[in-house]
Amino acid sequence: MSSLVQSVDWLAVAPPTIAAVVGLVVLVADLFLDARRKALLGWVSVAGLAVAALMLLPLLDGDRATFCLSGDPHLCSYTADRFTLVIQFLVLGGALLAALLSVTALEDAKRRIPEGEFWFLLLSSAAGAALLPASRDLATLVVALEVASLPAFALVGLRYGDKRSSEAALKFFLSSVTATAVSLMGISFVYASTGSLYLTQIADRIQHVDGQLHVLAQTGVVLTLVGFAFKTAAVPFHFWVPDTYVGAPLPVAAYLSVVGKAVGFSGLILVTVVALPSYSAVWGPALAALACLTMTVGNVGALRQQATRAYSAVRLLAWSSVGQAGYLLVPIAAAGYSKDAQKAIGSTVAYALMYAAVNLGAFAVAALVGRTRTLNRITDYRGLYASNPLAALFLAFFLLCLAGLPPGIIGLFAKVTVFSAAVDAGLGWLAVVMAVNVVIALFYYLQWTALLFRAPDGEPEKDRVPAPLTAAIALTAVLGVALSGAPQLVLRFSDTGLF
Repeated sequence: MSSLVQSVDWLAVAPPTIAAVVGLVVLVADLFLDARRKALLGWVSVAGLAVAALMLLPLLDGDRATFCLSGDPHLCSYTADRFTLVIQFLVLGGALLAALLSVTALEDAKRRIPEGEFWFLLLSSAAGAALLPASRDLATLVVALEVASLPAFALVGLRYGDKRSSEAALKFFLSSVTATAVSLMGISFVYASTGSLYLTQIADRIQHVDGQLHVLAQTGVVLTLVGFAFKTAAVPFHFWVPDTYVGAPLPVAAYLSVVGKAVGFSGLILVTVVALPSYSAVWGPALAALACLTMTVGNVGALRQQATRAYSAVRLLAWSSVGQAGYLLVPIAAAGYSKDAQKAIGSTVAYALMYAAVNLGAFAVAALVGRTRTLNRITDYRGLYASNPLAALFLAFFLLCLAGLPPGIIGLFAKVTVFSAAVDAGLGWLAVVMAVNVVIALFYYLQWTALLFRAPDGEPEKDRVPAPLTAAIALTAVLGVALSGAPQLVLRFSDTGLF
């Protein structure tokens, strides 16, 4: 009797596997290390994530697939194609930068955050997030989604004796569990209608569903989309974001803002464009409406932040991330109308790469300021140039990138790419809404940027910047500047090869 699956291609699965194995090593090592040597766990985790990211290089030669059905080698559960590698690079790179921020944050926390558990949870979540873009059947997709999400709940609420942290974790948990339940219901309906969990097979069979099952299939498509809309923090499923970002340790908020989005959007792309292209008349308009609502509510929410309110800087970044999610949804919606869906999806990936680099940089500078000003208000950034010129210049650059203004050329380039995807798909009204939202966002980004260069209220506070924090800020700044110098590299790198 022949085996049901082929042998495992260990090179193809190396990136998520290494992250998972290092997570287990860190958890076990934590049992044997005394308190003075716990910092080693952080550096082992950073090294593990770096090795996992480097293991993407041997996979650039060509597409690889594993866990395939023996009767049909084209039906595989894991595929390392160009789309997979780009998202895995984003996920592992984002997790690596979040880990560098966490090394300093854990030192400053003075054991209020258990180090062994923290690093195990971060690496486990990163492993699930790296697995998700490679998933080519719904079962693997859901498992990867939950492996990425479940440790994140614990990361948000891991700080001892912090009520805000516990409340944030609870809100995040309840919203995510609801999303999972809705997604699973939708997936079960799709499976019942098509008899398959493989994305490409679903795409073929769902077009020829028996008339009696047609309503079931449509309901399954809608519920699956609603579940992933929760994961992407699309309006009206965004309510957990501001409180979760404020309550979580800042490196965890940075991780969620980038890696969490990569997970949600890559899953949404796989479900819509790969598994359900024949239902583009359903998900295309739905995602266009969600994009319009999400970018508008996110930017208006950021605009309403009071500069003197506690944690207003983190809240502004949280609302800004909701607005940015709206921009990321635009090309996916455009794929439902466009004849060249791959080009539209490439625009989302390009924007995600830009957003990941500069948003992590903004959170890194926020972590630096938060070391001396724990309430992290926007007014706390007044006169930052006087006390730390480089940090102020870098934060100004990151904010201008997010706004889409020079010298943040990569931000402008990414917005033009998304805008053109909407226009090419005939979604002129959505392009107009996006243009209006970009103008709204200019106000609060420029207001914060101007504050950095004003005269400080008192004597500027000097603070030694720890090496890991310096490395995180420098890496994001170098990446942002390099991509602003050669923005075409992003679009070339984001050629997904999904089709």
